[in-house]
Amino acid sequence: MNRIAFGTSGWRGILCEDFIFENVRVVTQAIADHLIATGESSKGLIVGCDSRFLGERFVRESAQVLAGAGVKVFICNRDTPTPVISFEILRRKTAGAINFTASHNPPEYNGIKFSPSWGGPALPETTSDIERRANEMLGEFCYKERFLDKAKKDGLCEEIDCRSAYLDDLETKIDFDAVATLGGIALNPLYGTARGYLDEPLKKRGMKFHQINAHRDPYFGGFPPEPSEKNIHDFIALVRKDPAISLGLATDGDADRFGIIDADGTYIEPNYIIALLLDYLIRVRKMSGGVARSVATSHLIDAVARHHGVELFETPVGFKYVGELISKDKIIIGGEESAGLSIKGHVPEKDGILACFLVAEMVAREGKSVSQLLKELYAKVGCYLTRRDNIKLSPSLEAAYKGKVAAVPAEIAGLKVKDVVTIDGMKLILEDGSWMLFRKSGTEPVVRLYGEASSEERLNKVMSAGREFILGK
Repeated sequence: MNRIAFGTSGWRGILCEDFIFENVRVVTQAIADHLIATGESSKGLIVGCDSRFLGERFVRESAQVLAGAGVKVFICNRDTPTPVISFEILRRKTAGAINFTASHNPPEYNGIKFSPSWGGPALPETTSDIERRANEMLGEFCYKERFLDKAKKDGLCEEIDCRSAYLDDLETKIDFDAVATLGGIALNPLYGTARGYLDEPLKKRGMKFHQINAHRDPYFGGFPPEPSEKNIHDFIALVRKDPAISLGLATDGDADRFGIIDADGTYIEPNYIIALLLDYLIRVRKMSGGVARSVATSHLIDAVARHHGVELFETPVGFKYVGELISKDKIIIGGEESAGLSIKGHVPEKDGILACFLVAEMVAREGKSVSQLLKELYAKVGCYLTRRDNIKLSPSLEAAYKGKVAAVPAEIAGLKVKDVVTIDGMKLILEDGSWMLFRKSGTEPVVRLYGEASSEERLNKVMSAGREFILGK
């Protein structure tokens, strides 16, 4: 039996291979034991799921193990967005939540994401303890279940509605009156949990909107439920074709990631959305504080931070590190290039629903398209173009990888290496401000290469030099 391993967003596996009921019970018991050991089990635990196959069955199995351990369970009454579960943790002051989600991964995956009492993704010291406990139980696990009917009678199980309170709170964080002045809006929840969340504030105001992929489909239409440019061609075509649509808003399977389509059908990279929102929140909303981005995220954010004189925090990849800064009230906004962000005063978790409506508010209040706003931002702080590639390694190249990144080059892509950042992978900052980052996958023979430069020509050189450095060509 394979060991349980928690990655940046929890434990994930393929259904019927690693992600099976027995392993779900093991991980649930490990979480219960962790909470008992840390003295938090009396606060209870929320258990929810996204719209994947067997989600509610996994919720039920997990809840019975928790109740058997004497931990009160609050079961979400429908598939629920990850940020909504985070909001409910804080609202109910529970010990945290178990969320059955594999986020943007393909349909054959599922996962367990544990969020502790502060509402963000669990930090490594927490997941390491849970992982250790789970692996000690594998193969010889004995557990005590309490069937849900009995658990309800014993006061250890309660079904809850998370939607209403979250949407009420969202009304205090978004200027929906401004959003209502936009023309048509297109929505795409990608068959996921944002159904009934993206459309509700617009319905409430009688707004015109065009929504696609708004029914539950565990197969997500045959694509990974990620709102990236390559996965939402139908949505991009819809926005481009209809002149009445001023903005396209998409979310992933568990609604923690966002995708933005401009009025002309242009997909706007998440890197640029985070930078635009930072500028907007400071300049228009007059918010104060720092900004956080992961090591793989665009330095356009740094340029905006310098322009406004705010502190920048660079974190390892994984929103848990950004979320921790949000929970400590240190930043206005924090985000990752993989389309996750949250803001001051909101949940310390990625929120695709919030992100979509922040962009809608920005476009409405500024009276300009996203592309226009980005052009104006470039004029103020400079142009930044980013790219990401995956480099597959042969066995010999994989064996040589550690030695490669241990020997930092003095020069690459025809420029001197000005600085090296090693908080997550190896990032080379070059003398002209361009950079490249190498991050090795923990599960497959792949190196993720990220690069950024001020022009397409320069970016091509950076990415080409990065590939040559790894492949030895």
